[in-house]
Amino acid sequence: VIQVIAEYGQLPPVKCFLGQLNQVFMNILANAIDALDESLVKDKGKMSSPQVLIRTEVLSDRHTVAIRIKDNGSGMPEEIKARIFDHQFTTKEVGKGTGLGLAIARQIVEETHGGQLSCNSVLGVGTEFVIEIPV
Repeated sequence: VIQVIAEYGQLPPVKCFLGQLNQVFMNILANAIDALDESLVKDKGKMSSPQVLIRTEVLSDRHTVAIRIKDNGSGMPEEIKARIFDHQFTTKEVGKGTGLGLAIARQIVEETHGGQLSCNSVLGVGTEFVIEIPV
């Protein structure tokens, strides 16, 4: 069982294409769940409490909202992290992924919404995606 923790801050209205941002959120959440499942298999079920934390906040510049999606899986090595937004790059086995999800997510956030999509990952600790959208 993966625990989802929601820490939603008070956000101002944001002009956006909701359906497209939902696609971004669902892709990142699906990847987090896949990463946690993989971590559970690697650790042979010894992982104590797999979880995904979703946090929203207004950044200190007061003109940007941030949505953080963080898992406590096994994290990514630098060589994989450097390629995750590349078109057709995937770590999933054949038939399980196209390698388009994060590339499209970045395009939606950055080109369509003028925001930023970034990833922080530490091996053995987990991965966090940060979606920043201007207010």
